[in-house]
Order: sequence, then C-alpha cells, then structure tokens
Amino acid sequence: MNQVESPLGWLHKHGHLDRRQFEAGEQLRLDWERANLSPCVTMRWDPAPGLARGQARASTMERTEQQASAKERFDRALDTAGPGMSDILWRVVCAGEGMRDAETALGWPARAGKLVLKMALDRVAGFYRIG
Repeated sequence: MNQVESPLGWLHKHGHLDRRQFEAGEQLRLDWERANLSPCVTMRWDPAPGLARGQARASTMERTEQQASAKERFDRALDTAGPGMSDILWRVVCAGEGMRDAETALGWPARAGKLVLKMALDRVAGFYRIG
C-alpha cells in the first residue's frame, strides 16, 4: 500500500497525526496483513503440497506460525485501544476507509473520528512500544 495515498498517510502528511501515531498505525496494518486477515482476491502461487513435500511443509508451517503470531499481536493491539476505538482503527488503518466514510458508517458526527483515532493510535503506540 502506498503510505501517502492511504487515509493514515494522508492524515500524517497533512499534520493530523504525529510520527508516533503514524508508525503505530502502520505497525497495526502490517500485523493485519501478515495475519492474512484481508480478503484474498488474487491467485495464490504457493507450491502445491505434493510437489516438494519436505520443503513445502516447512514453509507452510513457518508461515502459519507467523500468521498466528501476527493475529495475536493484532488482536491484543485492538484490545489495548479499547472498545469503540478499535472500530475506527480497523476502518481507517486496515480497511483504508476515509475518515468521513468511517464516521458516517459508525454514526459519529464530523471530526469526531479524527480525535478518537488519535487517542486509539496513542494507545496502540504504547502497545507496540513506539517511542
């Protein structure tokens, strides 16, 4: 994802998020992607399980462990953000929704989302130990 074109990148570029908040959001998105939580819309080019058995099995196991670890970090980061705040985090950071669309979907007044997102990202930055 192009960081400048993402809603998070746009907010950071225009001074609405500081570096720490932006990095926390990027780390959360990275864990979301590593956990393979996004919908798959393309062909998978992994080797067929029957071709190189030992090698394919080892890489599959390794990837599964990485995905499980990323999923656990992602879930714990959202839990750290807290109820109500995890919704805006997921919509803007992971799903790539614009702030106005996220606020509308959540039934929030205009500009409320930016404040809540900043607070959530501060909590997530603490979780990821971003200084």
